[in-house]
Amino acid sequence: MPDMPGLEPDNQSAAGRDNSPRRLFVFNGGFLTQGRVRRILELSGYDIRLGKPGPDDRIGVWGMSPTAPRGEAVARHTDAPLLRVEDAFLRSVKPGREGEPPMGLMLDKSGVHFDPSQPSDLETLLATHPLDDTALLNRARAAVERLKYLHLSKYNMFDDKAPVPDPGYVLVIDQTEGDASVTASGASKATFTEMLAFAQIENPGARILIKTHPETAQGHRPGYYSSANTDERTEIFDAPVSPWHLLEGAVAVYTVSSQLGFEAIMAGHKPRVFGHPFYAGWGLTQDENPLPRRTRNLTRAQLFAASMILAPTWYDPYRDKLCQLEQVIDNLAAQSRAWREDNAGWVAVGMRLWKRKPLKRFFGTHGRVKFTNSLPRAMAYGHKHGTPVMAWANRAEKGTHRVEDGFLRSHGLGAELVPPLSLVTDDLGIYYDPTNESRLERLISASVKLPEAEVHRAERLLARLNKSGVTKYNLQGDELPDLPTGHRILVPGQVEDDASILTGCPAENTNLALLARVRQENPDAVILYKPHPDVEAGLRPGAIPTDEALKLADAVVANAAPATLINAVAEVWTMTSLLGFEALVRGKKVTCLGLPFYAGWGLTRDLVTAPQRRIARPSLWQLAHAALIGYPRYFDPQTGQACPPEVAVERLQTGDIPKPSWASRSLSKLQGLFASFAPFWR
Repeated sequence: MPDMPGLEPDNQSAAGRDNSPRRLFVFNGGFLTQGRVRRILELSGYDIRLGKPGPDDRIGVWGMSPTAPRGEAVARHTDAPLLRVEDAFLRSVKPGREGEPPMGLMLDKSGVHFDPSQPSDLETLLATHPLDDTALLNRARAAVERLKYLHLSKYNMFDDKAPVPDPGYVLVIDQTEGDASVTASGASKATFTEMLAFAQIENPGARILIKTHPETAQGHRPGYYSSANTDERTEIFDAPVSPWHLLEGAVAVYTVSSQLGFEAIMAGHKPRVFGHPFYAGWGLTQDENPLPRRTRNLTRAQLFAASMILAPTWYDPYRDKLCQLEQVIDNLAAQSRAWREDNAGWVAVGMRLWKRKPLKRFFGTHGRVKFTNSLPRAMAYGHKHGTPVMAWANRAEKGTHRVEDGFLRSHGLGAELVPPLSLVTDDLGIYYDPTNESRLERLISASVKLPEAEVHRAERLLARLNKSGVTKYNLQGDELPDLPTGHRILVPGQVEDDASILTGCPAENTNLALLARVRQENPDAVILYKPHPDVEAGLRPGAIPTDEALKLADAVVANAAPATLINAVAEVWTMTSLLGFEALVRGKKVTCLGLPFYAGWGLTRDLVTAPQRRIARPSLWQLAHAALIGYPRYFDPQTGQACPPEVAVERLQTGDIPKPSWASRSLSKLQGLFASFAPFWR
């Protein structure tokens, strides 16, 4: 699938292909003050200007907004053509009125997609493009599948786990009063009244749900419906739920011109349409007022391919470049997840002072992170305000979310106070403790039912890890010494008081015992022993004197980079080390003497019995999706935003990550000594 970073976006305008930018004169201050909009236009080949345009220039206006007539008037007097700019159909987490910039734009030289008075570029594309390329249509189907799985919509301030009414209802979609797509269709309040009457008459006895627009629910703009439109079987539904869940339970959908009507088509409905949205007239809707010029019948994949892949100009804020839809889905999924998990805020218990600033950045974009050292106080506050409570995993108690480093962490050790790029929060257990079910275990079990497109995403992510050599800590290592030839086995040492060993390694649970077992079962192998980085640094217990280690191992490779070592061996034997997972995703045979999260699923040789609940048999890519995409969250220190794992891997690969200074790290260590005296922070 052609969605890897570095490929050109699908929509390259003529201006974008020119060597020199085309001047775009604007008469709306938003083009100058909204940095994201301006940047997308610049990358699309436009040089934004003020003043009087010439006939070879263009005039930029925002759709059919109240400011658009200014640019239209100048266009009439100068013969300069218009460029109408609008948000693309997968916009952001929050509505634009909340101040969040768009993920992409529609740049239309003919009209605007919601105005039926003349064909827009999108309508022309839908009417004339062959839309018969197999790869394009496969991308469209995969993208629809991912939007459903990830619960992504135009706006995403909703809880994807929130319940919806019992299925069997008729869905009538409200819109904001005076919306341009409504007025351009010639619709009014009377149209909405008529639409509701049609829904009630055509579905006798059925429940009617009037779905409120997100901006109405958030108090920004009124809708066309109110409690005056309700009766014993008609109700206003304004709960922030996933549109995909809501559409799944509907037996019929009615709309004037809402974007939700487009999503209804992708969900399998044939909505009843009372306006002239871009998706009407192609054989996929029941049109109350058909447009005679729209005579072509399209499939859902063709409609989606044109509207979401070919027509928009998409932007990637992490790489500051135009991109394809697939990257936008990755990015919006990460940002939407952060909002859904953080908007109620957090109470963090017992966090050392040096961790607090990174935790605030990681979890505090959409809600406040409060700190305390009193678990009872934290639980009382959380219960009162509906705020979840987090604690570091080795200090967590029942009722809290356990926090731990993710599996692609940083450039440097956590013990050296390097902030993480990835963290996990687990409301069930924690991944390294097999005595209790963790959220990761559930994700691995469910991964066998992942959409194919998500599995392909994990496959590409593993390919990038293998190529880049990115691992958990990404420490600079020495070059490999000359290693003995033969069947090489890598044995990673561990911190011997690590919780994963205490909970998941019943027998050989010291580094010396591990080495002895490996030598016992592999008398002729070349055994390479690598001490744990924290042990190498003198920060944690588990050291074996070199002369003792060499009685069992053929070489001690103390400072070699993990990825380089893995590539040099045939297999890895471990207790519970994450290096076993890193070897597994690089195609190496792995034997486990304990029960790390990746053992017990049929992908490793296990010398202890796994819990009976680990009965699923995922592929390597499905397991990797759970561990690297589904379970952790990632934070990009460059943009200060939640990001997808692909961005984190790029940052780790290039080392483009701010590092704490010597002074701040020293201060952080000192602060940690006084963490127990910290007050309840706001």
